[in-house]
Amino acid sequence: MNNERNVQEKTVRSDFSLIASWVAPGARVLDLGCGDGSLMAYLRRTRQVSGYGVEISIEGVKASIVNRVNVLQRDLESGLADFADGSFDCVILSQTLQAMHRLEALVESMLRVGREAIVTFPNFGHWSHRWQLLRGRMPVSESLPYQWYDTPNIHLCTVKDFDHFLAERHYRVLARQVLADDAPVTFLPNVFGQLALYRFQRSGTSADKA
Repeated sequence: MNNERNVQEKTVRSDFSLIASWVAPGARVLDLGCGDGSLMAYLRRTRQVSGYGVEISIEGVKASIVNRVNVLQRDLESGLADFADGSFDCVILSQTLQAMHRLEALVESMLRVGREAIVTFPNFGHWSHRWQLLRGRMPVSESLPYQWYDTPNIHLCTVKDFDHFLAERHYRVLARQVLADDAPVTFLPNVFGQLALYRFQRSGTSADKA
């Protein structure tokens, strides 16, 4: 119980709170790239979800176990073939998008095994990143803390990029929120937003509001 209490006592990240508001109580959830399992632990406590985390690093797997999260050690680049169609109500990819090689295939798989998907990512279009590029340097920020030579990020994108990605594939956007300093951004989100959060599904799929 001490580990569960530690998760509860941590300051709740604004993106965790927003994601939780999009997940129906009792939903079956798959969290891809779950890291230390903090998000799944939070969803279990606040929304009584069940499901699994998927993580490649042994450190993340061990931390997830400490957080009492059911975790599978898998490389997401190999796909989600282990999961049957429609196994989950919601599949989450939280701040992992930018590190994936085969993102399009992964998103397609997310919507195969889950009724809907939630994706979050740092917005490369933020004004501070634009300013650093104008000065001739690759951006380094709180949301993108790596130097160009040691970054795990492969596919950096902007809010507009992801809007176009979803529209091109005719995915239905159920909700979108862009945050900066833990607060919603409504004016020029592609310029002033630091973190983008999307909830979407295939077109023609019925959705119940969380």
